[in-house]
Amino acid sequence: MNTKEILSHVDHTLLKATATWEQIQKIAEESIEYGTASICIPQCYLKRLNEKYGDKVNLCTVVGFPLGYNSTSSKVEEVKSALADGANEIDMVVNIADVKNKDYKKVEDEIRALKEACGDHILKVIIETCYLDEEEKIAMCHAVTNAGAEYIKTSTGFGTAGATMEDILLFKKHIGPNVKMKAAGGIRSVKDMEDYLAVGVDRLGTSSAIKLIEGEKTSGY
Repeated sequence: MNTKEILSHVDHTLLKATATWEQIQKIAEESIEYGTASICIPQCYLKRLNEKYGDKVNLCTVVGFPLGYNSTSSKVEEVKSALADGANEIDMVVNIADVKNKDYKKVEDEIRALKEACGDHILKVIIETCYLDEEEKIAMCHAVTNAGAEYIKTSTGFGTAGATMEDILLFKKHIGPNVKMKAAGGIRSVKDMEDYLAVGVDRLGTSSAIKLIEGEKTSGY
């Protein structure tokens, strides 16, 4: 798999609370140069990025991030505000407390409400696998499928662990045919990216993809 193909699946990400405008511009410029699938950034920068770059950059942002326990109504308003400011894709965090309480129907209803707010825009659902057992992960595969979201995503990158191949293979077994997979968090090598893509992952959420690829080029690999 060549570099261009790998990067076309990357959501080039910067979600640190300390992210500056200069840093956000840098990942936008990198996205344009390297052809990443999107940049995933804090909502507060969307409007400014959209005004500067327009459709040169595919803008993604997060909702209910990173803990997920906001009310559904507040998440819906976040979605509407983000879309108004130029976002094309939304990565939402489920209410993990509802998942732990086995209130899966409530989680599904929330995902459905956010998908309705997204309309034709892509919705990715972060289930934060590091906090869930297998039963809960499977239940989230069903909830995401039933609610009509486009993607199930492993992690925020702010939990206790990120994506694992074990979780991706579990997703693959239990999601519906219209749901795609996004692996995020803990991607530390080009091989990690290639391995996830090889088993059917469609998006990779990482802040380090370009550095990793350029590092391998510099090393002669």
